[in-house]
Amino acid sequence: MSDLHSDALATLGSWSAPDPDQEQLRRRYVAHLQAHPDGMQRSCRPDHLTASTLVLSADHRQVLLTLHAKAERWFQLGGHCEPDDHRLVDAATREAREESGLPGLVLDAVPLQLSEHEVPFCRPPAGTDPDGRVVHHLDVRFLAVVAADAVPAISKESLDVRWWPAGALPDPEPELLDLVRLARARVGVSPGTPGED
Repeated sequence: MSDLHSDALATLGSWSAPDPDQEQLRRRYVAHLQAHPDGMQRSCRPDHLTASTLVLSADHRQVLLTLHAKAERWFQLGGHCEPDDHRLVDAATREAREESGLPGLVLDAVPLQLSEHEVPFCRPPAGTDPDGRVVHHLDVRFLAVVAADAVPAISKESLDVRWWPAGALPDPEPELLDLVRLARARVGVSPGTPGED
């Protein structure tokens, strides 16, 4: 069992989920890791863990999102774990730094949210494993807050990267809205604070 796998089990095993749906996902992730020693690797089919980061501006009013090249949608920063990642938060940090161009990102090591979702562009072929099952990312989402002068850069994996007002996200899905709400609550922003509505 790898350091990364052990860390993910420990992190998710001790995480206090914010609601019953997230607790159900937490149990699902733990069971997946217990059943799959390779559950952190993209070669684990049809499901594997991924790591991502929601980046907030220093004043907590803006969110950094990337326009994903394959999905052509705005998302938080993140992706697959790699062999050199020793902890789940390391994978999220590396992905966030690569996709944002912000070298000094420091993440809160306590997850914010879990998200299980289909990934039709995760090959082979056409989003299925060899048995034809749809691939699912079991994403673990973290938080970073950056300095007021942080200037992001577009990576080769993105079509664009930019700041968005927390209350005016592009084509927001309920899960992304909840992620932003959880992030702002983590840093002490109350619901209804300007910038959220």
